[in-house]
Amino acid sequence: MIKRAKWAGHLFPPFLLGIGISAVQAGVEEGSWQQEAGDIETVQVTATRTDAPVEEASLAVTVIGQDQVRVEAPDVLPEILRGLPGIYFQQTTPGQGIPIVRGLKGSQVLHLVDGMPVNNAFFRDAPNQYLGLIDVFSMDRVEVIRGSAGSLYGAGAMGGVVNFLTPEITAEDGEWQTEAKVYGSWSSADNGLVFRAQTQLRKPGHGFTGGVSWQDRSDRKTGSGKTIHPSGYRSEAVDLKWTGAIGDRADLTFSAQLLEQPSTPRADELVAGFGQQQPASGQFLFQPNRRSFLHARYRSDSVSTWLDRYQVNVYRQVITDDRLTQDFGESLIRTEENESTLDGITIQFDSNLARGTHLAWGFEIYADKVRSSRRETDAAANASQVVRSRFPDNSSMDSTAAYLSAEWHPVERLTLGSGLRYSQFDIHLPMVENAPDTSLSPDDFTGDVRFVYAISSAIKLVANVGRGFRPPNIFDLGTLGNRPGNRFNVTNPSLRPESVGSYDLGLKTQNGNLQSEFFAFYMDYRDKISSVVTGEITETGRVVVRSENLAAAEYYGIEAGFRWSADSGQEVYGSLNYTHGEETAAGNTSPADRVPPLNGKLGISLSPKNALHLDAYLLFAGSQKRLSDRDIGDPRINPEGTAGWLTLNVMLKIELNEKIEVGLRLENLLDKSYREHGSGIDAPGRNVGAWASMRF
Repeated sequence: MIKRAKWAGHLFPPFLLGIGISAVQAGVEEGSWQQEAGDIETVQVTATRTDAPVEEASLAVTVIGQDQVRVEAPDVLPEILRGLPGIYFQQTTPGQGIPIVRGLKGSQVLHLVDGMPVNNAFFRDAPNQYLGLIDVFSMDRVEVIRGSAGSLYGAGAMGGVVNFLTPEITAEDGEWQTEAKVYGSWSSADNGLVFRAQTQLRKPGHGFTGGVSWQDRSDRKTGSGKTIHPSGYRSEAVDLKWTGAIGDRADLTFSAQLLEQPSTPRADELVAGFGQQQPASGQFLFQPNRRSFLHARYRSDSVSTWLDRYQVNVYRQVITDDRLTQDFGESLIRTEENESTLDGITIQFDSNLARGTHLAWGFEIYADKVRSSRRETDAAANASQVVRSRFPDNSSMDSTAAYLSAEWHPVERLTLGSGLRYSQFDIHLPMVENAPDTSLSPDDFTGDVRFVYAISSAIKLVANVGRGFRPPNIFDLGTLGNRPGNRFNVTNPSLRPESVGSYDLGLKTQNGNLQSEFFAFYMDYRDKISSVVTGEITETGRVVVRSENLAAAEYYGIEAGFRWSADSGQEVYGSLNYTHGEETAAGNTSPADRVPPLNGKLGISLSPKNALHLDAYLLFAGSQKRLSDRDIGDPRINPEGTAGWLTLNVMLKIELNEKIEVGLRLENLLDKSYREHGSGIDAPGRNVGAWASMRF
C-alpha cells in the first residue's frame, strides 16, 4: 500500500473543406469582462512561447480572461470554454470536465499550467477527471491553441494545447501595495456554494499572491425536473505565488498549488444509463483525488547580441487518483491508491536577430513515476486481500526533448515560421504476475511550418502545417480494471506511438472594432489507439476490452464566429463550429468516437451605464446521429443519437463602487432538458445564481 500524508504533495490533403470565422474572446485583464470600445487587442504567450498579440500568431488561438470565471462560477475550469471556436465541453460527472479541441480529447490534447504539463503517465486518451483538480479561481486566463503545435510543445500536442495561466503580480511604480479580495457565489441548480479569498502584496519588480478556494455542490437538478443522485461533491484548494527581481535583468518566481476533492461520486456509473436496467456500480467514488504543484522559474534578459532572454523552469506535480468501487449487486469492495509524481526541468532561449528573425529554442527533461495498489474486501465474508493494481506498480515514463522554432520576415507583408523537435521516451512497466518486464524507447521528430501574409493592414491570411506525435503511456499500456460503459480493460504492452498530420488555413481580421478569424482544418490521424472488444465477458458481466493501434482517422471542419464592439460599449459576438470525423479499422470506415455536433454561441453585451454590464447569449448544439460502434454501446450516449438543444442565458454584473461588484446568473432560462454529446450526466436545468466580489 502507498503511504503518504493527506496533503501530499504525410502530405498536404487534396483539398481544404469549408471556411469560417472564429472570434478571439475578449476579457483578458482583471476587470475586463467587457473591454474598452475599439480596444480589442489580446496578448498571448502560448502560441509563440513569448508575449505576442493574438492577431500576429499564425495559429488559431483563443484567449479568455479570469473575470469570466467570476461571472460564470463554473464547477470546473474547462466549462468556461463552452461555445468558443473549435472547442466543445464534455462532462462525465460534476467536478470533472474536459475540452474537446477539433474533435480530440484527453491525452490527445496537451494541458498545461503556467507552461508546465498536467498530462501525466496515466492521463487517459478519453474524458478524465484531472482538469477538475486545477483551481478555477486561482487562474488569470486560459489560452488555447487549436491544432497541432509539434515544435514548441511536442508529444501530446496533437489536437491542440490548453494553457491555464496564473497571474503575474508586480506593480509599475510606487512602494509596497496591498490588496485583498473575497468572492462568494451560490447556484440554485445544485445548491452550490463557492468561496474564494486571496491577497496580493506588490511593488516594482516584486509581488506575492495567495488564496484559498472552497466549493460545496449538492446533487444536480436537470431540466427534466429530476435530481441526479449522487452527483454532489466538495473541493478545497490553496495557492501561493511569489516573484522577486534579481538585479535589473532577472527575476525569480516560486508558486505552489494544491487542490483536493475528498469524495466525488461518478454519476454515470451510479445511475443507469442508456440500455441499462441497473447501474454498472453500486459504489464508485474518487476518494480522494488530489493535485499538488510546485514550480520555480528563473528568467533573465541578456546583454548578448544573439541572446535576448532565457528562462529555466523546475517543477513537480503529484496527482493522486484514489478510488472506492463496487460492482452493482456484488459484495466485493475495491479500494485503490494510484499516484503519479512528475518532475521536470525546461530551459528556453529567445533570440531576436537581424531582419526581424526570432528564435525560440530549448531543452526539456521529464521523469514520471507511477505508484499503484489495490485491495479487495469481501463484505459478506469479512475478508480482504491485495490484488493486481490498476497500473503496474513502480512504472515509469521518462522523456527528453530538444526543439528549435524560428520566425522571420523576408519581406514587409510576409512572416514565415518553422520548427522542429526531437523527443525520446523511456517507458518501463515492471513484471506483474507472470508477465515479463516491458520496456519501450519510442522517439520521433515533430514540427511545423507557418505562414502569415498581410493582405492589408486589417486582414491576414494564415496557414499551418504540423506533425504531432504521442507515445503510448502507462494508462494505454498497462491498465487493468473496470472502465466506464460496463467495460473491463486488460493490458497490451505492445502498442506503438500515434501520429497526426495537422493542416489549417484561415483569415484573421482586426478592423477597427471588429476582430475575427476564418479557419478550416484537416487532421490525418495514424496508428490511433482505440479500445477493442476481445469477445470475453467478466464474471460480473463487464465486456473485456484491450487497447490496440487499430485505427486511422480523419477529422475536418470549420470554426466560425465574430466579435464586434460599438463605440458606445455594446458588443455582439458569435461562434459556430462543425467537426466531421471518420475512423478506418480493418478496412471498415465508421464515424469517429464522440465527435461534437454542430455547435456554437450567439450573444450581445450591453453597458447602459459604466457600472452596469449585461450579457445575454444563446448556447446551442445540433443533434449528433453519426455514432461509432463504441458510442452506440456507451451507456452515456443515446444509441439513437444525441438530441440538439438551445439554452438562453443572461449574466448581469453591477459595480456598486470601486471595490464591490455583484452579479446575477440566469442560465438555461427555458429549463431545457438536454445532455451535451458524450457527457455522462444531463446538464443543469434552470439555474439562478448570485455572486459578490469585494476588494479591500
